[in-house]
Amino acid sequence: MSRSRRGPSLPHRGRAAKADEPQHFGAGIVAGASDNDPTTVATLAVIGSTTTYELGWLTLLVIPMLAVIQAIAAQVGVVSKKGLEDCVRAEFGRAWALLALAALLIVNVLTLAADLEGGGAALQLLTHVDYRWWLAPLGALTVGVLVFGNYRGIERVLRYVALLFLTYVAAAFLARPNWGDVLYHSFVPHFDFRAATVSGALALLGTTLTAYAYVWETIEQSEEKPALRRLGLVQVDAALGIVVAGLTFWFILIATGVTLGVHHRSVETAEQAAQALAPVAGRYASLVFAVGLLGSALIAIPVIAGTSAYVASEMFGWRHSLDATFTHARKFYLVLSACVAAAVAIGLAGVPPIKLLYFSGIAGGIATPLTMALMLLVGRSRNVMHQRRIGPWLAAAGWSVTAIVTAATGIYLFQTLTGQGGS
Repeated sequence: MSRSRRGPSLPHRGRAAKADEPQHFGAGIVAGASDNDPTTVATLAVIGSTTTYELGWLTLLVIPMLAVIQAIAAQVGVVSKKGLEDCVRAEFGRAWALLALAALLIVNVLTLAADLEGGGAALQLLTHVDYRWWLAPLGALTVGVLVFGNYRGIERVLRYVALLFLTYVAAAFLARPNWGDVLYHSFVPHFDFRAATVSGALALLGTTLTAYAYVWETIEQSEEKPALRRLGLVQVDAALGIVVAGLTFWFILIATGVTLGVHHRSVETAEQAAQALAPVAGRYASLVFAVGLLGSALIAIPVIAGTSAYVASEMFGWRHSLDATFTHARKFYLVLSACVAAAVAIGLAGVPPIKLLYFSGIAGGIATPLTMALMLLVGRSRNVMHQRRIGPWLAAAGWSVTAIVTAATGIYLFQTLTGQGGS
């Protein structure tokens, strides 16, 4: 769940965590390492195959960018005791809240469709049954677990399954890349404005800084209500997870670049993406990739669906809690089910999984600046944050991140609308 960023967790079904209840420090590290959802993995595979190591510097730059945004989101949630949608409505009114809701839902449904296809593609690798046959069962499983089951318990297991993506670290070394080229492109920023580079940069920013991750951070903190004195500890744990996640992103890029990019092999199918693991997994590369991809999809799909339902319910004042039964939170669960159904329908339209996974990252990059800017304005608002507003340095860093994503969006849209940008 990239998408990557600290992997958000759905609240406990049952009693909420007490404010002073000790949390397991280090959980963020496991969450970060496992937070390579299908969209993130596919995006990095496509970028590595089309630009090799060219965007290595941006992949590393994403680490502090993620840390800044997640720190801001955590502070907004802990201090305001509200989700971002509630905060936007309180500060800017219904019109801006509706705009933020529309932007989030459009990207969430597209990302949900992409991750469902990613899970279907993983099952196709394992069973040789076309991925489209798996979309409806995966969607139904998601709704069933969130309405009737215990997602938290399932998630604990799946996070360790998704750690299989750490095999990309070994694959990057065993494939013997030219480390001079890798380090040069990782620490000397270069941007050539080719279409592949621009779309790759926007997709990378969109899949890692996608709105659902930091919006869910505000929801999660508002649900769990940790004591204000624990805010620093929460942020440090999240930051450690972000570092692990960001380094994993970098190794996926390197492994894909050296095995596919330098040989000019494009990634259009899950089987091709799995080839990057061949140096470490050999003929079992597809199996390792498929199991990891399926695990990450099963983590991400419920979180994205849950985020969509929470945000819509906040907007319209409906009861929103996974602790509630279907009877007591009917509208909340109907929105959740509708988002999953729409995602299944998009998946059945026949767009190849890797392509949809990649372009959902681009869509996320286009929509992200709006919600990010609103969160920053909320974070500096005295009405919402009172005496606990985000500091000027953190705000400046947040606006810098927003400017980078906005610039990438602007360049991409300009090239797309004018037909400029070489291949």
